[in-house]
Amino acid sequence: MARGARPTGAALAALPVAVDAMGGDRAPGEIVAGARQASEQAGIAVLLVGRPGSLGDTGGVPVLPADEVIGMDEDPAQGVRRKKDSSLVRAAEAVRDGAAMAMVSAGNTGAAMASALLRMGRLPGVIRPAIATPIPNPGTDHPPTVLLDSGANAECTPDMLVQFARMGAAFSRQRYGVELPSVALLSIGEEKSKGTPLEKESHARLAAGEGGDGLRFIGNVEGRDFFHGAADVIVTDGFTGNVALKTMEGSMRFLIGSLTAILARPGLEQAAEALIPAMLPLAQELEPEGTGGAMLLGVDGVCVISHGSSSARAMVNAITVAHDLAVGGLVEAVSGAVGAGQPGADPPG
Repeated sequence: MARGARPTGAALAALPVAVDAMGGDRAPGEIVAGARQASEQAGIAVLLVGRPGSLGDTGGVPVLPADEVIGMDEDPAQGVRRKKDSSLVRAAEAVRDGAAMAMVSAGNTGAAMASALLRMGRLPGVIRPAIATPIPNPGTDHPPTVLLDSGANAECTPDMLVQFARMGAAFSRQRYGVELPSVALLSIGEEKSKGTPLEKESHARLAAGEGGDGLRFIGNVEGRDFFHGAADVIVTDGFTGNVALKTMEGSMRFLIGSLTAILARPGLEQAAEALIPAMLPLAQELEPEGTGGAMLLGVDGVCVISHGSSSARAMVNAITVAHDLAVGGLVEAVSGAVGAGQPGADPPG
């Protein structure tokens, strides 16, 4: 199928999710296991992309051959340009060519972004794609908060943050059914005068309604406001977002690990017996593997980026999310939220 002839309706729903079988710390074993589970248990069509001789028993899941692998430590852009037969590039091309509805990778994050951008292309009007990461709100009825950008763009402009707000709101609405998502800026204080010139100008523009009628801007939030459902979407630059995300992940692992170690001490057996079952649901809710991964918004296709240490369970969740987002029309929703021909957008590609 030629580029630009995007499948829709029944034709789209019949396509598989392309999975980078070679990407991730536990590839290809856990990746293949997750693909098999998604196919056999969830009934989702999957297309594994990688070296056929390295994948073992795929359980009948078809394989798109790709002989090269972009390593976790390789330069993303150079890797994509040099290794045209890599599993990441071939997965992105499968989406571009209408052979797959979406792509999933637990490999090199930068290379996944570059593959999606260079092969699928950028949506009209998008300045820069952004990574949207779901942050759970444990103990509440609030759906996950969408944090973006969480790592794609270290330096941003107010134009970009306003656009991130639009894209994040479209994602929250499509993924979690939030009719009018609340959007906040991540800053060092709630007052509109707080933050760098980037936050101040972005605040003024969003407060003036530049985010459009598809969202409700509520001002600034701080780093302490995560996990409380303070906003449906939190917008920031990719450097700050990535630091915030990894700080949260590290803090949660430290907290859960410390509590587990304390309860393992002699004499605390009864306390452990009572508390550990109560702690497990919280630990599972905070575990990144349960979210399915982050979404790259702004490219002309669905691209889910999973954690580098993803297990088979994480891959099942990622494949399920990718399938649901593609069938649900996420790309069209983001495109509509951005609007073609916005000032400041670079040429696609």
